[in-house]
Amino acid sequence: MMIANRTAALSFRRSRQTVTNAPHYYRSYSLTAPATTSSSAAASDASSSPPRVQSSKPPKNVYMWGTSKKGTIPTNLLQEATESSAGMFSGDEKIVDHPMRLDLEKGALNGYLFGEDKGKSGGDDDDDVCLEKVYCGASGTAIVLGDGRCFVVGSNKNGELGIGSAKKDTSKPIHLPLPDPVAKASLGPNFSALLTTTGDLYTFGYGGSRLNGMGCLGQGNTDSHPTPTLVNSLIEDGCYAADVHCGEYSMTVLTTEGEVLTCGSGAYGRLGNLETIDQLYLEPVELMGAEDVTQIAGGFAFSLALNSGGIIHAWGRNNEGQLGTGMGLGADMYAMESLPREIEGNLQGRNVTRIAAGHSHAAAVTSDGALFTWGMNDTHEPKLQTTLLHTKIVDVACGQNYTLALDEEGRLYSMGKGKTGVLGLASTKVSNQPILIEGIPEGEKVASMSCGWAHVACTTELK
Repeated sequence: MMIANRTAALSFRRSRQTVTNAPHYYRSYSLTAPATTSSSAAASDASSSPPRVQSSKPPKNVYMWGTSKKGTIPTNLLQEATESSAGMFSGDEKIVDHPMRLDLEKGALNGYLFGEDKGKSGGDDDDDVCLEKVYCGASGTAIVLGDGRCFVVGSNKNGELGIGSAKKDTSKPIHLPLPDPVAKASLGPNFSALLTTTGDLYTFGYGGSRLNGMGCLGQGNTDSHPTPTLVNSLIEDGCYAADVHCGEYSMTVLTTEGEVLTCGSGAYGRLGNLETIDQLYLEPVELMGAEDVTQIAGGFAFSLALNSGGIIHAWGRNNEGQLGTGMGLGADMYAMESLPREIEGNLQGRNVTRIAAGHSHAAAVTSDGALFTWGMNDTHEPKLQTTLLHTKIVDVACGQNYTLALDEEGRLYSMGKGKTGVLGLASTKVSNQPILIEGIPEGEKVASMSCGWAHVACTTELK
């Protein structure tokens, strides 16, 4: 396997000393960082202003459903979590086929995070503990508290939870200590990443191999890292990370200046730079250099980028039509795009405002509230979901073979394969069109959602 030499591309990047009031395209929630100083802040002079955001109130409620394996859904926190109400239980896997609210009362949450004794006593050190966000990944879950602490549960087979090499999995949440509050987690099947409120990026897990591709952690080598490790090259290049996606063996990062970076395996064109050689460092996707990218999304082996003009570009594997660029006469297991290609078809002339990607499919929301989906060998170009034309869709999320869509009233719709209970429709059947999820009380509206491969979380607020 060939490996690309690092090109710093510093001429395309501003120094961290000159970045002020950086945009935060990706943040649907926010945290306030404490007075602690990270390694990146120490490297900047006193006049620099790393990206920070305003604090937000904790969500009213958190609901989860789908398949819990190795504790990815905290079933002990589910309200009325009995076998009849929570779905089907079989060995280690528990299928919760409809939304169930988590018990976030102080004692229950403290007990879950810090142990039963701490939960009973309350604990002076954690009087104000509150759950801010839940991130569902390929085989794990990350829980971010209001103060930015991050806890993880699930499978650690390849070190993707960052809890050390001694543990292969954990059903009890383990804290990942970082010098700054966590703003986002991306949990992949083999490696993962944490993004802090200061714009720093930490990666951990499997570092790759000559067979699978190398460099997905962006650390400049092929080493695996059992615990979160700072990506120093971003600091050296003066970049703040704004968003991150972890695929199978590659990583895509969006900077606060709208630049897209990739690293890892170059197979199937997933780095977007024509060559199929691996990259040990995060490098710019050169054809996106002139684009002001506001959002990124990615699946198992492909990536999407949305620019400020509402146009999507896609690259990587296209064996199931997940790029939305068409596939000619039929599916090809080797189909790919090694350079970013504009998605046209039914999206041509439309202004896209939101994008999402699952394992092998993707979706987009336009400014007029329409939802388009493609991939999963269903359609190779964007397909309008006509059954939702009665309402305005404002956000979308994708998992493994399923999609969730959020309308302007805070109502949630699901479609796709429901075998793992992810549709939240009190059924494990397939739904070929979006159906309203009725398990969330009418007095609440969904504020955010996260789709893992086989489990879902959403936060709600009072209407």
